[in-house]
Amino acid sequence: MTVADELESASDRSGPGPEVSVIMITYNAAGWTQRSLAAVGAAFSERNYELIILDNASTSLDRDELTRWAGPRATVVFSDTNLGFGPGCNRAVERARGRYLLFLNPDAVMEPRCGDLLVRFLEEDPRRGIVGGRITAPDGELDYGSCWGHQTVYSLACFASGLSTVLPRNRVANPEGLGSWQRDSVRQVGVITGCLMLMTRQLFEDLGGFDERFFMYGEDADLCWRAGQLGYRPSITPDARAVHAIGASSASVVAKQVLLFRGKATLITKRSAGLRLRIELGLLQTGVFLRAVLDRRFGVRRSRGWNGLWQQRAEWRRGW
Repeated sequence: MTVADELESASDRSGPGPEVSVIMITYNAAGWTQRSLAAVGAAFSERNYELIILDNASTSLDRDELTRWAGPRATVVFSDTNLGFGPGCNRAVERARGRYLLFLNPDAVMEPRCGDLLVRFLEEDPRRGIVGGRITAPDGELDYGSCWGHQTVYSLACFASGLSTVLPRNRVANPEGLGSWQRDSVRQVGVITGCLMLMTRQLFEDLGGFDERFFMYGEDADLCWRAGQLGYRPSITPDARAVHAIGASSASVVAKQVLLFRGKATLITKRSAGLRLRIELGLLQTGVFLRAVLDRRFGVRRSRGWNGLWQQRAEWRRGW
């Protein structure tokens, strides 16, 4: 990685080591980044923390402003190229000193004591391995996408048939969506998104960090899946809360969808082979095609950009 500049506080480095390293990968979205950084201090009243920021070659986020918002205790690294989310996190973790790693999106604002409560939740049962909290959108609506069930042949079949869209809160029709559960109770889940994700550094290292074949989207699902293979039980606590402005850094709906489906396709190509691989990729493409047809015919769910996603299928169907 080429790095244009790195700033860190020498006095902070000489003191006692932090318990928690907060890892943030920034890319544009200046307004939400400022809000997210301003809330970090109040999220930790019990635990000593450090803040490590890697900026992925932002084009509209001023370096001096980012450094000022981060504060003198932070390490701020500016990359000359956009490394992607997973690779950027891996580079940032190399500078981390905490026992715990908290991955925080720059468009996610933690509520007071959120960080403390996540650490406490993991310490109550270390076999959880990876933990997250209850996430809402800026308008107060629940962000159902803050955690998911694993992507499977069955869930892809539900997507291909359109059932997961017609019945999004039905656990049988949309198993990845986890039903109508309001994220208001402690529960083991398949996937905790990288928007707000806490784990020990030891587990992160045991897993080899994020798989860098994922540029963006899917790397958190893959990490949680690999943790599950080791016997860990990723879980959600409703006590730790944050607000998430979903997709604040995305240039457009279709651009975000292309990245998201590249991640989905990569999960398939990584785990499957032969006939199963062809079936799963076929189901994924069928689901997009169906929604694109409905877009063109009836204008259904046009805001999701299905028609544009289908037209750009060559860019995502084989993954990263």
